Amino acid sequence: MNGGHRSVVSRRQFSNRSGIRSRDRYHPVFGPDCHPGDVFDQMTGFSSSPTSPLQVTDLGRMSYAEALELQRRLQSEVIASRDEPGAGIGHLLLVEHDPAVITVSRRPGARSHLLADPERLARLGVEIAETDRGGDITYHGPGQLVAYPILDLNRLDLRLHGYLRWLEDRVLETLGRFGLAAHRDADATGAWVGGRPVADDRHEGDRKICAIGVRVSRWVSMHGLAINVETDLSHFDLIVPCGLAGRAVTSLKQELGDDAPTMQQVKDVLVDAFRMELDE
Repeated sequence: MNGGHRSVVSRRQFSNRSGIRSRDRYHPVFGPDCHPGDVFDQMTGFSSSPTSPLQVTDLGRMSYAEALELQRRLQSEVIASRDEPGAGIGHLLLVEHDPAVITVSRRPGARSHLLADPERLARLGVEIAETDRGGDITYHGPGQLVAYPILDLNRLDLRLHGYLRWLEDRVLETLGRFGLAAHRDADATGAWVGGRPVADDRHEGDRKICAIGVRVSRWVSMHGLAINVETDLSHFDLIVPCGLAGRAVTSLKQELGDDAPTMQQVKDVLVDAFRMELDE
């Protein structure tokens, strides 16, 4: 287990804490007989708080393609309804991608950061998907919490740079609730842990625990962030993560060992971090 400055909150301690407000509980959309089309029709009924401007939906495990289709529909809906009386600020989708997938952006050179050949990917059951988010190349799979905020940035009075920093803050708050001190990097969007400070917002030997990449259309966001909770980190060896050669990747499980939170605990705290900022 890698070290770092932290005050450990164990699973038992966390489960007994009262920091998550009961009105912020939410429920998964998918049962064994549900399909993506059902989610489209039922989405607004699954918020944890009917009075909240943010609708939160736990998709459970879902393919990248299905989640992308859902994001696009919701983004269009937020844009279309933004001027209606009582319009909310948007949605927060939570998902673990299954099957595992490597997503490659349109950035020139991003595909060159794919290190594995098709045969190896097929053996591992890892798909490849092109994406229109920012950033470079990354991996998504079981054990990783992916959050897709579909938010009206006009309501937040944010533009792209400010929104990226806002997302980083929500992640740093979430990790801090589990006693893991994380930081941002001035040159690489995301959240990092460990390392030796060498300058403002720069650390030598730190490890990336959360990747962030977004797309904005008419100032409504999609795509989002991916926190490694108990991810199979060996799959990051298939790529140069985020195109950053020589930068390590880590997870909450690797950093905190037996004190690492469960996936559900991370979901609860991340939702709370969003709601504390967005609830009116």
